[in-house]
Amino acid sequence: MALFFLGPSLSAQRGTFNYYAFSKKTYYFGITLGYNSSRYQIQRSETLIQNDSIRLIQSSNGPGFNLGIVTNIKFGENMDLRFNLPTLSFAERRLEYTLPTQEVISRNIESVFLDFPIQFRYKSKPYQDVRAFFIVGAKYSLDLASNSRARKAEDLVRIQSSDILVEYGVGLQFFFPYFILSPEIKFSHGINNIHSRNDQLIYSRTIDKLFAQGITISVHFEG
Repeated sequence: MALFFLGPSLSAQRGTFNYYAFSKKTYYFGITLGYNSSRYQIQRSETLIQNDSIRLIQSSNGPGFNLGIVTNIKFGENMDLRFNLPTLSFAERRLEYTLPTQEVISRNIESVFLDFPIQFRYKSKPYQDVRAFFIVGAKYSLDLASNSRARKAEDLVRIQSSDILVEYGVGLQFFFPYFILSPEIKFSHGINNIHSRNDQLIYSRTIDKLFAQGITISVHFEG
């Protein structure tokens, strides 16, 4: 987060506007590094009301990180099409079950995602070598760890291996002589129910639907 505050002091090079050199390019590539925090939105099953073993189900945020290659194509002065080729994302989500004794049992669900995002980016007019932007888009996400996780399904709920999420966020571009530094914050919301319900599993039958949610703080190095 410090980059959001340090960026303007680093990029305010009075009299030199690196932006103009990059504005002539119709496309450019970059590297994305990011930290993510993700959780589930839970729709509880009616079985939970009748269940004597579990009183409450909640989801808490788990940490992760992203690594990818970004491609950016310009459409006019203020609009870009941006996609990754693809992004590798490591994530952890937690389900917490409260028992009648008030004991809380946590189940960590670790995933390795191959993400294929596509986004539209609207950019403001530059001020010296800084400009703000807003992004909106969607991504297809494939969980590479789903097969290994299925082997210990007696301890976990079963999660589907693929999902589609909508994304939106904001960020800043700082133009340097040889690259663009772009810190960004982005929110993701899954539109598919990724819970594969199994009434034979005590931790699964009390859940009706699960939807993925997350927040990602990224830094893009483009040029």
